[in-house]
Amino acid sequence: MREQFTAGLKDAMKTGDKRRVSTIRLITAALKDRDIEARGAGKEPLSDEDILGLLQKMVKQRQESLKIYEDNGRPELAEQEREEIAIIMGFMPQQMDEAGVSAAIDAAIASTGAAGMKDMGKVMAALKEQFAGRMDFGKASAAIKAKLAG
Repeated sequence: MREQFTAGLKDAMKTGDKRRVSTIRLITAALKDRDIEARGAGKEPLSDEDILGLLQKMVKQRQESLKIYEDNGRPELAEQEREEIAIIMGFMPQQMDEAGVSAAIDAAIASTGAAGMKDMGKVMAALKEQFAGRMDFGKASAAIKAKLAG
């Protein structure tokens, strides 16, 4: 994945796409910060799954900012957030549809033997291990609660 960021940055610089250049630089800066943090804790550099989690977090932050900008009548800032979300999503694998998420949740519940709400952490951990970057875990969490509660 790191090579994709480097190649994407080079391409964006060649084409003069300032928004893409700045967004990819934000990604690489966040990645370096997490690598330094991991090195300080005596861990390995981030794996591709960890990088996908980081990208997902960046998308979620921008979606929250987008909503705030739209609510406060700042369409130019909202558009900037939309563009950044699109660029970041370009580095992520295709997101799962609702039917795929539901099937994955059912499989995770079955494989972990989850019987109630107290087992929700096990199910989330299993999903994050298998589907990092391909699933919105905020929405998945609500679906897991619904399935485990009733």
